[in-house]
Amino acid sequence: MIHPASTESTALVVVDMQRVFASPDSEWHVRGYEGAAAHVTRLVAQFSGPVVWTKFVRDPDERGSWGAYYDRWSGCREEPDSQAWDLTLPTAESHEVLVLPTFSKWGAELAALTGDADQLIVCGVATDCCVLSTVLGAVDAGKAVTVVTDACAGITDTAHEQAIALMQLLSPMVTLATTAQLVGGSAQRRGAEFAQASAESP
Repeated sequence: MIHPASTESTALVVVDMQRVFASPDSEWHVRGYEGAAAHVTRLVAQFSGPVVWTKFVRDPDERGSWGAYYDRWSGCREEPDSQAWDLTLPTAESHEVLVLPTFSKWGAELAALTGDADQLIVCGVATDCCVLSTVLGAVDAGKAVTVVTDACAGITDTAHEQAIALMQLLSPMVTLATTAQLVGGSAQRRGAEFAQASAESP
């Protein structure tokens, strides 16, 4: 099981694991989606704290520059009730689902859904867009964030690696970990070690 460090409460945020990013026919297809999904499934199954799934859904009003954005990606100009926005992984009754038309999912809604959690574990897609922007918002709010690198995937492998490297620059506010490092009987000890190592790094 995944356990938070003893001095912190932890929430798991799963970003945008949706059909529009999984389908090879989509303009927004995320390379490596299936591999990331397998790791997300393992994380969710072992996590005992609050779990929040996020969904990106197009705002039909396309305010401001969003109109130009969807002109570029017209194949993804789906209606809000389209199955393209459906999650590809099952959620539990105790889980929360947050639907927003923005890249960043951090805000008052996600803050409320994660409650008093001092630390967030973040995974999902795309590393170089919605994951990155959500992490930036969370650390601005003072949250300690662990990004699960193999439970994320980017539009390309290079984009994924660049986004991970960028987030690593935010240490100790952001910590990087793999699924294997978080899941298992020694996860509580490892979580504490990550937090300590991050705090001690320059």
